[in-house]
Amino acid sequence: MKFVRTVRAVAWSFLGIRKRSGLEEDMQRLNPLHVVAVALVLVALFVGGLIALVHWVV
Repeated sequence: MKFVRTVRAVAWSFLGIRKRSGLEEDMQRLNPLHVVAVALVLVALFVGGLIALVHWVV
């Protein structure tokens, strides 16, 4: 369940719409190393998806 909470926290951070209370609650419960790891994986997936989309369009 913590994995889902971590992914959700990172996804909200990517969108930039997050209440301070939600951020503070997540930082108390989540391991910062896990947040960084999930963020790096999600960034890699996002960039890979953009590259695939460009190759498909071109």
